[in-house]
Amino acid sequence: MTKRAAIILAAGQGTRMKSPLPKVLHPVGHRAMLDHAIDAAEALGCERIVVVVGSHSPEVRAHVVARLGEDAIAVQDPPLGTGHAVRAAEAVLGDFVGQVVVTYGDVPLLRAADIEAVFEASDGVTVIGFEAADPGAYGRLVMEGETLTAITEAKEASAEVLAITTCNSGVMAAPVDLLFSLLAEVTNTNAKGEYYLTDVVELARRRGAPTRAVMASEDSVMGVNAQAELATAEALFQRVQRETFLAGGVTMSAPETVHFAWDTLIGAGTVIEPFVVFGPGARVAERARIRSFSHIEGATVASGAEVGPYARLRPGADLGEDVKVGNFVEVKNVRMEAGAKANHLSYLGDGSVGAGANIGAGTIFCNYDGFNKARTEVGAGAFVGSNSALVAPVSIGAGAIVGSGSVITEDVPADAMALGRGRQVNKDGAGKVFRDKAKAKKEQGS
Repeated sequence: MTKRAAIILAAGQGTRMKSPLPKVLHPVGHRAMLDHAIDAAEALGCERIVVVVGSHSPEVRAHVVARLGEDAIAVQDPPLGTGHAVRAAEAVLGDFVGQVVVTYGDVPLLRAADIEAVFEASDGVTVIGFEAADPGAYGRLVMEGETLTAITEAKEASAEVLAITTCNSGVMAAPVDLLFSLLAEVTNTNAKGEYYLTDVVELARRRGAPTRAVMASEDSVMGVNAQAELATAEALFQRVQRETFLAGGVTMSAPETVHFAWDTLIGAGTVIEPFVVFGPGARVAERARIRSFSHIEGATVASGAEVGPYARLRPGADLGEDVKVGNFVEVKNVRMEAGAKANHLSYLGDGSVGAGANIGAGTIFCNYDGFNKARTEVGAGAFVGSNSALVAPVSIGAGAIVGSGSVITEDVPADAMALGRGRQVNKDGAGKVFRDKAKAKKEQGS
């Protein structure tokens, strides 16, 4: 297969977002739009990926360097149009020989499967087009049969061309030597005074190189330039995720209320009740149940486990088979072995809970002393009574019992019973004496 490279344009200032966060770093599905574009390039098998950034966005540069390294950076300064941006990548690609595709850091829904077809022709220029419901300001694809004769920007178009509904996505592929040779001939004699990437189509035709268009859905090529468009992209992303999980055997009675991340994995036969949010890194096996108003991020849920309602699984939570984590329970960096339960109002942070152990309502793993974190280990079959505080580092042995309301600061041996609370004292009649004195004092004050 011919070698492939990708140039991702991410130098736009994104002023319409009206946000201190650079446009291409805004998330869709809990992942930066730019990362979606890089994901697609990697899935296409591109051995070189170059991201064109602007000098005005050091955050974008740092993001790319952290993922791809410094040699993936090209800088466009000043911004003089899409053709100028692509030329900024020429030196970075160096002696690369093969086909190159130009994509965009603000087009988060475009997948490798949508792009693949542009590589089928190895000797010319291929663009991705789409049928627009409202062509508006999109550039138009002027076709003669199977041949793309020109891409005309809306501001440069005649009334006849503006009537065309087949529009340009901006995504283009060509042999790398042909692309940069054509770009060297592009001028900025147009309404915007910019160097248009789209001009290479007519230049290629003059040389006799093939020019064609392949089609994608309008949704897949939508660009994000403002917050309203970001919300639309998120809605489209979520719709696809829901349809994918439903088709894979996941039950959702109200799928429109369930929110997924880009990397969520859920097994067949799992039931997800309404109003559940999955953050990045959520892994749910088959036949689990995620009940309403739960939030799961960076956590693993095994087969047969039940979570919620109103539960929160934070990064490092690892629930074994048939584990139950109930309402208003938060779990962070804790492994719960098969059959363990924490059904009500508890915080479990940094530790482990053995198979079949029971964590009573109101139990807290006191894992932080203001400086460092420590672990709490609860053994298999142990029973921790309600409203107990386990002060880490501490270990509760297998089969041990912790009496309700205890503050446990020392290890509890296996099969032992620990009581860590003050002794109760009853003073006969003292309640009535207190009420009578308080009532008299209040009456004197009025």
